[in-house]
Amino acid sequence: METGGNSLPSGPDGVKRKVFYFYDPEVGNYYYGQGHPMKPHRIRMTHALLAHYGLLQHMHVVKPVLARDRDLCRFHADDYVAFLRSITPETQQDQLRQLKRFNVGEDCPVFDGLYSFCQTYAGGSVGGAVKLNHGSCDIAINWAGGLHHAKKCEASGFCYVNDIVLAILELLKVHERVLYVDIDIHHGDGVEEAFYTTDRVMTVSFHKFGDYFPGTGDVRDIGYGKGKYYSLNVPLDDGIDDESYQSLFKPIMGKVMEVFKPGAVVLQCGADSLSGDRLGCFNLSIKGHAECVRYMRSFNVPLLLLGGGGYTIRNVARCWCYETGVALGADLDDKMPQHEYYEYFGPDYTLHVAPSNMENKNSRQLLDDIRVKLLDNLSKLQHAPSVQFQERPPDIELPEADEDQEDEDERWDRDTDMDVDDDRKHLPGRVKREYLEPKDTEDLKVECAREMDMPFMETACSNASHPGAMSSVDESSQKKLEQENINKPSDPPYEMNS
Repeated sequence: METGGNSLPSGPDGVKRKVFYFYDPEVGNYYYGQGHPMKPHRIRMTHALLAHYGLLQHMHVVKPVLARDRDLCRFHADDYVAFLRSITPETQQDQLRQLKRFNVGEDCPVFDGLYSFCQTYAGGSVGGAVKLNHGSCDIAINWAGGLHHAKKCEASGFCYVNDIVLAILELLKVHERVLYVDIDIHHGDGVEEAFYTTDRVMTVSFHKFGDYFPGTGDVRDIGYGKGKYYSLNVPLDDGIDDESYQSLFKPIMGKVMEVFKPGAVVLQCGADSLSGDRLGCFNLSIKGHAECVRYMRSFNVPLLLLGGGGYTIRNVARCWCYETGVALGADLDDKMPQHEYYEYFGPDYTLHVAPSNMENKNSRQLLDDIRVKLLDNLSKLQHAPSVQFQERPPDIELPEADEDQEDEDERWDRDTDMDVDDDRKHLPGRVKREYLEPKDTEDLKVECAREMDMPFMETACSNASHPGAMSSVDESSQKKLEQENINKPSDPPYEMNS
C-alpha cells in the first residue's frame, strides 16, 4: 500500500459520503489529572490536523448539544447520574462511600467539569445517531466518544457514561438491528453487557485477552437467551500485526454483515490497538487500523464512528485524522502540514508511523482456530432476525449549534423526549442503594439481562441483587418492566497500567 493514500475502490464505494462531524472546542480543556494516561487534549490535536488537512470544509461540523440528565438515564441509573452531576474535587472527601460504590476516584478520578465532559461526549454520540436516523448523513463521527467500559451504575476504565449504549438505543428507534464493532485493544465489556440477551444488537469485539483489563471477552462468551450467538469475541495476543488482524476482521465482519444485515453500524475506533501505544501491546499501523473503517464503510450502511482508548496522543491524532479521511474518501499527504501542535509529531512530521519489530504471539494456528470457531457460531444464527415493532418512542432532536447554520428550523422537535431538567438538584432514586459484592462476570451478565427481549432495550433490572427475580415475573409484569431502564451490576475495579 503506497504512502498516504486511502486506496478506496473506484467503483460504488468510491462515491463520496455525506459526513457529520461532532466537535466541541472545549473538550480539550478537560484534564483527568497529572500522570493519568487519558488525555482529552488528543481530541483537540485531532481537530487541528483535520483543519490543516482541509477536511473540515468537506464535512458538516456540528457542536454537540450537552446530553441532559434524562438522556443519560435512558441507560444509567438515576442516582449514579445524580452523583456524577454533583461530585466535585472539593466535595469528594465528604462522599467516600459514594465514590467507592460508583467506582470513582482512582482510575476514574473526579476532576473539574467531570459532568460537563460526560454530557459533551455523550451528546456527540447521541447526536450522531439522530442524524443517521433522520437520513441527514451517511457517516457521523464523534472522536470524543467511544467510552465503552462504563456500566449502568458505575464508572470503569476511564469511562463514566457509556455514550455507545445511548447511541445504539437511539438507533434502535429506527433500525431493527444495529451492529456494534470494537477495535480498541480492550474488550468492549460495557456495551456487550448492555445488549447480552437481545438479538437486535450484535456486538463484536477484537481485543487483547489474558491478564489484561477488563479480563472479559473470552471466545466462549456468546450471549444468552435470545442473544445467544449475538455476542462475538475475538481474543488476541500481544504483537498482532496488520496482516494477522485483517485475516480475522474481514472474513468475520463480512459474514456478520451477510447474516445479521444491520440497519446501522457503530464502530468504536479505539487507537490503543496501534503500535507503540502507552498502554497497548498490539502492533497495528495506522493504515491497518483504518482498514477496518474502510471495510465497514464499503457496505454502504449508516455508520457511526467513535473514538475510545489511545494513550500515545500524537498517534491517536494521526489515526483519527487519517480515518476521517477514509470516511470522506479523501487522500491525505503523508507529509504533515504546519499547525499549532506540529512539534508533537517530530522528528519525522509525517502522518504515518512504522510499526515496531515486536514479536507477533498470534500463531497462524491460533488465528485459524478463532476464525473457524466464530464463523461456526455465525452459521447458527437465524438470518436477519425480524422484530415486531410496538409504538416507537419519540426521536431525540438535539438543538445543535451547526457551524454551517443549516436546518435552523429543525433544531427543536415538539415531540422530543429531551425536556430541560428544571430541577437539577435532586433525582428520585429508583435503584436499591446497596453495594453489590463482585460476582462472576458471566453470572452478572445473565442475571442482570435475563428476560431482556424488549423493543428498545429499555427494561428494568433493578432486582439485580436477587438472582432469578426477573425470570419469574408474569407476562403482565414484564410488559411494565419493558418501559424501565436496565440496572447493570458492577464489575471488578480497573487497575490502570502505566
